[in-house]
Order: sequence, then structure tokens, then C-alpha cells
Amino acid sequence: MIVLLPPSETKRVGGDGPPLRLESLSFPALHPLRESLLDELVALAADPPASRRALSLSAKQDAEIERNAALRTSPTAPAIRRYTGVLYDALDIETLSAAALSRANARLAVGSALFGLLRADDPVPAYRLSASSKLPGQPTLGARWRPVLEPVLAALATDELVVDLRSGSYAGLGRLPGAVEVDVVAEHADGRRTVVSHFNKAHKGRLARALASSRAEPTDAAGVAAVARRADMRVERSGNALTVVVTA
Repeated sequence: MIVLLPPSETKRVGGDGPPLRLESLSFPALHPLRESLLDELVALAADPPASRRALSLSAKQDAEIERNAALRTSPTAPAIRRYTGVLYDALDIETLSAAALSRANARLAVGSALFGLLRADDPVPAYRLSASSKLPGQPTLGARWRPVLEPVLAALATDELVVDLRSGSYAGLGRLPGAVEVDVVAEHADGRRTVVSHFNKAHKGRLARALASSRAEPTDAAGVAAVARRADMRVERSGNALTVVVTA
């Protein structure tokens, strides 16, 4: 089983790994586009106003541009520890036991606007590039990634069940028909259900933690739902679609 996570805008800086070497990353079929995007981001960083426009940054966020300028020389950290934010706080990778962490490293993957797809332990630097970014003179990132990323995702899904927790913009970089998809809804006292927005990420982080650390090896959506229920999550299933129901 592979649990496919979205990345986050916020990332931990620093790291104790050597500078980025693309050949050290998983999914080598993605290297040519990774190389091009790295070159473009480093070059763009030399023009802060253009960087701000392309990356939707304010002048107060120029440190993000400086990180892009140093993409090839700055230290790396495992992808699962590089990303921060609500989902990753709920995943709380730091508190897993050694055995659970080993399972998590094997099962977790992260979608990325810069790297396409990463395994949990792939070493990457801090960077700024979102799925919605559009680099000067280039097509959208979705148009650039889909032709190369979708075959990689399809090959991954031939061998393993994929639980796709990516947000819409990152799912748009590479579609994966047949993956187990997850929505989160809030149930009100009168029975009404509404879509959960901000805390959607927290509940998906809880689910990712349960799936990443479980001794079980789900092979279908029913198995994924069973793991979630053992983690005290309320889950409903319709085919390959799961709905996590939380109290409003």
C-alpha cells in the first residue's frame, strides 16, 4: 500500500543531508523534468520581482526566493520531515515507533510541484513551488507534469493499492484512476453534512498515520476503512471512495 500525501507550502529549513543529487531520488523517469524545473527556479531567483509574481509571494517572503537560489547547494532532509503544517502535525512522524517508522517510510509518498513524486525518505532541500505556480514562458505545471507523472503513478498502482490524499491542485499534476480517494465531512446535530475545509488536512493526517503505522496490509478500500475504524475514525465506503465523518 502507498499513501499519497500532498506537500505543504511551509517547509522546515536546514537539514543534515548533503546537497541535492537527483540520482538519489526515487522514480528516475521524473529526473528530466525535475532537472528543468530546478534550473528554472534557480534562474528565476535572480529576479526577485519575477519570482514574487510567479510564486505568489510578497516582499516579506523573499527568504523563500533565497532558498530557491540555493536549491543545488543547501542541505537536504527526508521529504517526510521537510514538509510541515496541519496534515504533517497530525501525522506526527517523529513520535512513531521504530517499527512503525519503517512501515511509514515504505508506504508514504508525497506529491510535489518540483519533484513530481517522492518517497518518504527521499532527501530534498527546502524550496518554494506550488502546483498553481506558473513559471515565466512555460506551460502550467499540470500540463508539464501529467505526461511524465501519470505513467509513473499508473505503474505504482499496478503493484500496490494507492490511497490518494492529495488536494485537488496536486491531484491535477497527475491523475490516478482507481486509487482509493478520501473526503472529510462534518455531521451536524440535525443530520446535515458539510464539507470540512481547514481541518480536512488534520483528519487526513490522522488517517495517514493510521495507515502508515498499521501492521495490516490493506488491499482494497474496505481494508483501508477497517484500519481507519480501528483508529477510532468514523468512515463510510462507496466503492473506492471513503468518507471520513466527524462531528461538527
